[in-house]
Amino acid sequence: MPAELASDPRLERVDIVDEQDRVVYQTTRSVMRQQNLLHRVVAVLCLNARGQIYVHQRAPTKDLFPSLYDMFIAGTVCAGESYAATAARELAEELAIVGPEPEFLFHHRYEGTQTRSHAHVYRVVWDGPIAHQASEIVGGAFFTRQALVENREQLAFVPDGAELFARYVAEY
Repeated sequence: MPAELASDPRLERVDIVDEQDRVVYQTTRSVMRQQNLLHRVVAVLCLNARGQIYVHQRAPTKDLFPSLYDMFIAGTVCAGESYAATAARELAEELAIVGPEPEFLFHHRYEGTQTRSHAHVYRVVWDGPIAHQASEIVGGAFFTRQALVENREQLAFVPDGAELFARYVAEY
């Protein structure tokens, strides 16, 4: 990604897709957000070897769901980028996790009032160090699956992540 785009995420080009997840055209992230256009995202569940799930708080400067909590490392697929490449990129950018290949779990179609997407959901197991990207994440910690299921109503989770997590719990 060119340096000038990295400094302003609103200018990143993204693929706009149809209901069958076929690329229709490309536009900027800011236009996609303003018009709530259907696009591609990844969501990576990061677990440690004990099966605990990493939960983080989003930065207050995020353009979508600022300051809310998420159990997925997630991000928009850039124009021409594959889902798998985006998953690896997001892990490296947001948590400084490099090396493990995320395992694909399922495809999910999300329809929300603030975002609409085709999501590829992955999981990765990681026991190494984690370093947050300050522009994306305030902080985080590992939680047991049971604690997340029992307390998900008490924490302010991003709505798309909450929907993905409910499906994950039902299927895995």
